[in-house]
Amino acid sequence: MPEPAIPFWSRFGVRLSGLFLALLLVLGVAVLALTARSARDAVATADQALHLDFAAELAPRFQPHLMTDIDTVAIADIIAGLSQVNRRIDVYLLGSDGMIKSWFMDARGRPLEPVVETAPLDRLMAGAMPPVLGPDPARPGEARPFSVAPIEIMGEAGCYLYVILQGERYDDVAAALWPSALGGAAARGLLLALGLTALVGVLAFWGLTSRLQRLTATVGAVERGALAVRASEDGADEIGALGRAFNRMAARIEAQVDALRRTDRQRRDLVANVSHDLRSPLASLQGYLETLVLRPDAPADEREAHTARALRSAERLSGLVADLFDLARFDAAEVRPRPEPTDLADLAADVVADRRAEAGRRDIRLHIRAEDGLPLAALDPGLVDRALGNLVDNALRHTPPGGAVEVEVTRADASALAVSVRDTGEGIAPELLPRVFDRFVRADESRAVDGGAGLGLAIVKRIAALHGGTVRVESTLGAGATFVLVLPVALRVRVEEGDLVETLS
Repeated sequence: MPEPAIPFWSRFGVRLSGLFLALLLVLGVAVLALTARSARDAVATADQALHLDFAAELAPRFQPHLMTDIDTVAIADIIAGLSQVNRRIDVYLLGSDGMIKSWFMDARGRPLEPVVETAPLDRLMAGAMPPVLGPDPARPGEARPFSVAPIEIMGEAGCYLYVILQGERYDDVAAALWPSALGGAAARGLLLALGLTALVGVLAFWGLTSRLQRLTATVGAVERGALAVRASEDGADEIGALGRAFNRMAARIEAQVDALRRTDRQRRDLVANVSHDLRSPLASLQGYLETLVLRPDAPADEREAHTARALRSAERLSGLVADLFDLARFDAAEVRPRPEPTDLADLAADVVADRRAEAGRRDIRLHIRAEDGLPLAALDPGLVDRALGNLVDNALRHTPPGGAVEVEVTRADASALAVSVRDTGEGIAPELLPRVFDRFVRADESRAVDGGAGLGLAIVKRIAALHGGTVRVESTLGAGATFVLVLPVALRVRVEEGDLVETLS
């Protein structure tokens, strides 16, 4: 079932772009806030640096009005004259302990705290460089730039003339102007930066997600059965690595599917071939037995002939069933070699001796040669006897009357022995040579009239592998074939104590 279309707002690129734009917006607001704060801090620092001596200039003018009491009217007049020039200031007269003795500010304002912390004031009078911010009694918790000077109030020394440079009136004006001045300029700059960054980011994201979309389309095609389709491997990033990994996986899947198809085709061929091979001896066996039953008074020699033919048919059936059963045990890994010191030449001679009668019946010359001084080999005699028997039977089956089959036992190298089985049959077609030892490949596809079910050579290959050996074939079409079974002198397969060990009989 095809994958349904992904809604627009659920697409990875859209969601990633939306997240990117949201992050940009949050970042822009944060930058705008930090910029405004930094600008106000810079203004406060500059204001304090410019008016550092402001309180010291006011102190001589205030002093005459603070001798016996605080002449608030006179001081208010002085401040009013100053306010024509600087309307931002709030003025406080503080005792030596920071207690507010009097204040002068906008008529709407008044201090909300009776005491001012004097540490920042002392630090600025001691020569600290701006910015040094002091507490604002009218706005508890806020710090403001200020100017301060020592003054004597009604005979009390060590008092403070404390001038806040950005007073309440300044706050009112700043609140009205900051959004439209700095805020508007910063907002315009921020919007421009955000727009350009968003455009570049969205284009970059769509470039990345378009590769993912192509990869998704490739995966969908493979899912629908197009196993030969491959993803783009461009790029050294994670998406490129993902594409390469997917292609390797797809190649393995394609190879496995091809192998399964070949196996399925071979099994179907096997069923057809085995059905034919079972039907022929069964039909013969049934026919001979019916003849014996229907003609109980037939001559003795005729009855013996029918009985012999029925016996051969039964033997052929038994051999075919045995091959199928043994191959099944090989496939299930139920067969393991039971090695013992074995004279391979004697074993091969026994196999040849057992088949001389069959060779004579077929008018085929069968003989064996063995190299002198061959060492004993660690072999499972039952398994190797089966392998050699399959090779000789195969050669006899595909050699015409008047031909010859030769078995030769030699030393392959310092650590292995070789048994060669040569025939003078019609040979094997070159295109079938790579598959001769595959399961379910019938020998009669290439060479003979009365071939088996294509299991004998597959069993030989498995027996050779169980001993750590090999088997190969050399053939020229029309000039016979040579099968070479190579077995190591020392068994290379480790057989652990307690393992299931079984030989074929």
